[in-house]
Amino acid sequence: MNEKFPSLSDIKRTHQRIQNYILHTPILTSHSISEMAGAELFFKCENFQKVGAFKMRGAANAIFSYRPEERVNGFATHSSGNHAQAVAMAAKLAETKAYVVMPKNAPKVKISAVAGYGAEIIFCEPTEEDRVRTCNEIIEKTGAVFVPPFNDPQIIAGQATAAKELIEEAPDLDFILTPVGGGGLAAGTALAVNYLVPNTQVILGEPERADDTFRSFKSGELQGVKSPDTIADGLKVSVGELNFEIIKKYVTDVVTVSEKQIVDAMRIVWERMKIVIEPSCAVPLAVVLKDKKRFSGRKVGIILTGGNVDLGNLPF
Repeated sequence: MNEKFPSLSDIKRTHQRIQNYILHTPILTSHSISEMAGAELFFKCENFQKVGAFKMRGAANAIFSYRPEERVNGFATHSSGNHAQAVAMAAKLAETKAYVVMPKNAPKVKISAVAGYGAEIIFCEPTEEDRVRTCNEIIEKTGAVFVPPFNDPQIIAGQATAAKELIEEAPDLDFILTPVGGGGLAAGTALAVNYLVPNTQVILGEPERADDTFRSFKSGELQGVKSPDTIADGLKVSVGELNFEIIKKYVTDVVTVSEKQIVDAMRIVWERMKIVIEPSCAVPLAVVLKDKKRFSGRKVGIILTGGNVDLGNLPF
């Protein structure tokens, strides 16, 4: 056991710590989508989570791990969207301040949500280097505590609770699929599955246009994302180092899908399930529909990661 990896008891403790600050999201099924896929699909609806994304789990765990007296200078992070909203909301619940560095091209819907939760937004150039540099400057100035977007044991343990709930309520799944960007959810899911249902396979979905985890997984060496140009704005970041160690060890496969496959899968969920999901969220369903043979006749859990969409700018 690697002491850096959250243990099963870490994940259970995390679940208790955050349960008053998150929603226990439902698992939905769709007869028509299951028929289309030729498999039995179970959708864990984190698009119904507070702030509209699973990110609330990790952020709440990170922030409420600190004692009240350690929270006085507030919390800082950098994010293009869902993690930003989660930190803003969790800081508000903890009655402290949030400083959020966002790229100036972040979706407007996400910017206004972060502002709505009372965070102070600092805009930066849309590069990872600039995000990190600007965030470090804020921390130096304010003494705020940094809440990493994904590459952190507390965040991973928080995100793992989504898979834990899915496993407890939909037992005997043959596969669990999540999208992968920074890899907090992917790593957390892989750990929860390894501890609780080791025979279930974890498969990650990634856009072809932001395929760093796919390339890293195939080569065994961490490879950053060059210039991600995908509709799945939540998956444009490079996978984190700690997350990749976990993914390498416990994930069965990483599969890439095209922009068209992502949009088609997103549309299917909107039309058939009547629920709002964002493009990043549609990636695992796109994987199932792309590779029907692999999933044929199996029970498949899919974590629907979020529903924060710019409704004025839909891809269909």
